[in-house]
Amino acid sequence: MDISYTFIHSDHGEKPRFSRDQITDFLFSHLDEYGDDRSAILKCIAYAYGDAPGQNGFVLTAHEGDEILGVVIINDTNMGGYIPEHILVYIAVHKKTRGQGVGKQLMSSVIEQTKGDIALHVEPDNPAKFLYEKFGFTNKYLEMRLKKQ
Repeated sequence: MDISYTFIHSDHGEKPRFSRDQITDFLFSHLDEYGDDRSAILKCIAYAYGDAPGQNGFVLTAHEGDEILGVVIINDTNMGGYIPEHILVYIAVHKKTRGQGVGKQLMSSVIEQTKGDIALHVEPDNPAKFLYEKFGFTNKYLEMRLKKQ
């Protein structure tokens, strides 16, 4: 496989190789039971692309030609010093390339590209948890949420 990796940053103004809908469809299909609905994924992309003031981040795609093989979305918190500067919101790899190092390369690229700390949320039974631990992610806190109606 001849896999390429492409970053789209909120502050660089480059034209994305893949549309928001293509990235959303990929994530919706390949996040499996750990995914969100399309509207949530689109909001995350909008944040990463800096659609509103104070929002920024980037999208990293792994692709072979016009086929997406992996996606990572990083949203910047703009709260460095007391909250991690970046949140890895989504990472997914195409089912046909799992176990071939695509996820590892995506994680390596994200870690290299970001300055400051990175946080992520992972379900305890998600197999990707082991990849994150290999990169040094630890579970320091128990996350709790209050969902208001």
